[in-house]
Amino acid sequence: MQVESLAWRRHGATLLFVLLWSGGALAAKWGLTHASAFAFLVVRLGVALAALTLIALTRRQWWPAAGTRWQVAGTGVLLIGGYQAAYLLALANDITPGALATVLGVQPILTLVALERAHSARRLAGLALALVGLALVVAQSLMSARLSAAGSVWALGALACMTLGTLAQKSSRQTPLDVLPLQYAVGLALALLVAPTQPWHFDASWGFWLPLLYMGLVISVGATLLLYRMIATGNLVTVTSLFYLVPVVTALLDWGIFGHRPTTLAVAGTAAILLGLRLALR
Repeated sequence: MQVESLAWRRHGATLLFVLLWSGGALAAKWGLTHASAFAFLVVRLGVALAALTLIALTRRQWWPAAGTRWQVAGTGVLLIGGYQAAYLLALANDITPGALATVLGVQPILTLVALERAHSARRLAGLALALVGLALVVAQSLMSARLSAAGSVWALGALACMTLGTLAQKSSRQTPLDVLPLQYAVGLALALLVAPTQPWHFDASWGFWLPLLYMGLVISVGATLLLYRMIATGNLVTVTSLFYLVPVVTALLDWGIFGHRPTTLAVAGTAAILLGLRLALR
């Protein structure tokens, strides 16, 4: 019974993470109609850092363990600041969200190749099928993509930051709350360095603050804590493969909340993702 209860808690945490992270796409889309991208990012990271600082006050734990702080800060540069800055700069240089999602969908395959020397053909084929399914889900955005050299470089930079950052975080033996405050501090510092080169405006309406609080508290703190815990306790290929489900759940939320019906290609892509993950993670 105890093992069964633990399994249900893990499944519940996984489902909650996918649901929360998927809602982030809709919240970000809403918020970016009221703010420039880097204004939204900087304030979001500031809100997250403020929340994590309050948590650190209650825990009386300010810093990661001595001897690990440079490694923790480097992970924050990759996973918090570098990834999010490169993601936004790719979009700013004409990479469509669908094309960017497809590039980032290569991450589980890279993670598998990096970590599992004896990876089976079945696992690789399953991840490749899931990637094809992801491309079908975002096909409309993918077909309208205009690839620029700068946008492509930033998209590959986002992929590199996310892949290397999750590998670095996997090696950490500290609890997420021990490392996240420092990581968000260096991530915010990096975003502030880039921000003066980008457009800056926001209208401070509820259309800005509500999605900002969702992204800053629910995603940057709550969902990221779940993600870090899954990275620490689970198989990294399995954890990164969960991101294939995010566009699917986002499309379902968009249908349920805003009435935007999924296309036939999106339905076919969802089936391919589910079949591919079944092959890869069985």
